[in-house]
Amino acid sequence: MRLKINYFASLILMLTIGLSSVSFVFAKPDEGMYMPDQISRLPLAKRGLRIKPSDIYNPNGGGLTEAVVSLSIGCTSEFVSPQGLILTNHHCGYDALVSASTPQRNYAEIGFKANSRTEELPAKNYLVNMTQRVEDVTAKIKRGTENLTGDALTQVIKKNTQELQQQEQARAPKGSTIRIQSLNNGFFHYLYQTMQIKDVRVVYAPPRNIGVFGGDPDNFEWTRHTGDFTFLRAYTAPDGTSAEYSPNNVPFRPKKFLTINIGGVKENDFVFVLGYPGGTTRYRESQSIDYAQKVNFPFLNKYLAARSNALRMIGEENDEKRIKFQSDIASLDNSTKVYEGGQIALRRGDTVAKRQAEEARFAAWVNASPQRRDKYGELLNNLKRLSDETYPTARRDVILQRFPNSFATPNLTVTPVFKQVYDAVLAVEQGRKLTQAEKQQKLGEIQTAYKDREPVFEREVLKFFLRELAELPIGQKFEAAENLFNRFQGKERRAAEETFAESIAEKENFDTPEKVVRLYDMSAKDLQKKYPNIVSFMTALAQERNALSARTVKFSSEIDRLRLLYMKGMTEMSGTPNIYPDANFTLRFSFGNIKGYSPREAVRYSPFTTLRGIIEKDTGVAPFDAPQKLKDLQRAQDFGRFGTNGSVPVNFLATTDIIGGNSGSPVLNGYGEQVGLVFDGNYEGLGNDLFYNEDVGRTIAVDIRFVLFVTEKFAGAGWILNEMNIKGAGARAKSATAE
Repeated sequence: MRLKINYFASLILMLTIGLSSVSFVFAKPDEGMYMPDQISRLPLAKRGLRIKPSDIYNPNGGGLTEAVVSLSIGCTSEFVSPQGLILTNHHCGYDALVSASTPQRNYAEIGFKANSRTEELPAKNYLVNMTQRVEDVTAKIKRGTENLTGDALTQVIKKNTQELQQQEQARAPKGSTIRIQSLNNGFFHYLYQTMQIKDVRVVYAPPRNIGVFGGDPDNFEWTRHTGDFTFLRAYTAPDGTSAEYSPNNVPFRPKKFLTINIGGVKENDFVFVLGYPGGTTRYRESQSIDYAQKVNFPFLNKYLAARSNALRMIGEENDEKRIKFQSDIASLDNSTKVYEGGQIALRRGDTVAKRQAEEARFAAWVNASPQRRDKYGELLNNLKRLSDETYPTARRDVILQRFPNSFATPNLTVTPVFKQVYDAVLAVEQGRKLTQAEKQQKLGEIQTAYKDREPVFEREVLKFFLRELAELPIGQKFEAAENLFNRFQGKERRAAEETFAESIAEKENFDTPEKVVRLYDMSAKDLQKKYPNIVSFMTALAQERNALSARTVKFSSEIDRLRLLYMKGMTEMSGTPNIYPDANFTLRFSFGNIKGYSPREAVRYSPFTTLRGIIEKDTGVAPFDAPQKLKDLQRAQDFGRFGTNGSVPVNFLATTDIIGGNSGSPVLNGYGEQVGLVFDGNYEGLGNDLFYNEDVGRTIAVDIRFVLFVTEKFAGAGWILNEMNIKGAGARAKSATAE
């Protein structure tokens, strides 16, 4: 699993949902992605924490949180030496490897090792973001709003937010940024002070058959045997300020770096995770759950799979593009499996019915008090009314709201030709004429959109959308598509849809920006005559999207206020203190224990795997092609200080509550020492952006001993370990560092 914030998923507007599997808010021992200021209020000493909560987060500085940072590509990472050495996941460093690769030297396949700092590889487009301070400013933001509602309330909150942000920014240290974020529709307001490092370099990344051993077949699966780790390094200007890459830059000196413990963990040990989980929505209404389970997740599963398949198709004919798109394909495949597993988890968990039962209890609670009836009496009815108005054509809407689009992925634009022709057709149909200056500006826009276009990819995406429209149920059919294609059936319809897609994406009509700009000079009559099917389809699509937009605006104008009231009411009913905000890629804390699980009847998984298991899985064929040297080290029992019980620990399970964005998060023991590295979650635990299931939801982590074993014994890069503070059985003091 790529537990980083998935680029593709983050670009998708999702009306998704969330709940606890038993009750509305935190009710399970290990549930919660807590804000740093909440750590001191958790029962951690009873669970096994052996340091003070202030040793983890201290608003005055000095806590472990200062060592844990985020990467701009959507991952967590941590400083593990005083020389700016960073540990994160292999899949978090993957984009840097791909961007530096060529067909002759594919670092994503063979890995990368610097033998000294002078050989470290610049990580293109990577940034390190450090959280310096987190503060709950809810009371400050809500000051003066006690008797306000509607627009008046919104305006005061906006004013308070702007004023506080300006005040705090004025007194923030040079290079630091202040931002205030509203969470859970305004239930919480938090201030974040951050700074950024712009020069990041790759130090060591294992080869593909360690870093991605097991590939997609093992993705989200237990047992797991993947060495998903990479070492990076942060650099600054000589004066310590953030600076772009320069050979004159020096390693960053973090205020805090983690201690490594190679003493190992055992079942039931207490552990905790610090990281930057991306997005959860665990506090919403039953109608949203139903929408996610039946409409949104199934569509996203198919849509992302179609895009991945299209990129593979391109790579089959072009080795350079195969390398270029390998990171995109991995991200798409990961998201495909996320949404597949998420919808299964929602169904198996009977989540809609459970939330409806919770809402029934809420209704009874409200009706038992006149004061509560005044405050919450119409809430559930209003949520149902809004849902009934918004979701009746949900299967069609989820297609049309993404068709057309022109957003860019890291390496290409999705439907650039369709989007530009669509814009031109609408302008002509509406009688809009461009001036010469506007034409030049439009030409530049189209040139940018066409820069990385892939005709085959766009054709396949268009075919996917047309196929999805064809499969809509009666009552939700898109009439324009039916007018074009309903005289065909089965394979004939697919062929007609492909011809239509080709006419836009691949034919000479629109293959250059200049040809598209010339469309703006045509009359509506001439345009209709030359491209009748395209014009009729696109104008009808525009009408449908306008109607959808109006419904969305109405929904949005009401839903935030209702969801805020819903959360207030459900939280008040539960009486639960210390509830945690939904994750939003800011610094969080979660805790749990090392623990296996039972995925189904008569099966029980232990929480540990070892190097022996890699050899058991080895077939010699990717993705189960273990490096020969790893097999030789196991056979020779040559484990150095990292072996135990005749092998080297590879991966382990924990009950810590994590989500996308936690990739690269450190797993720490009760003494705050790093014992593992988060990289995955299990298939049975998917849907955890929406609800938490302590029975089967698990974090999968690389054992820190395998990280160091591969680096020192397999790669011969022991100089990297020399920088680190390593404790535990067999640890040896190191002093030398590479320059």
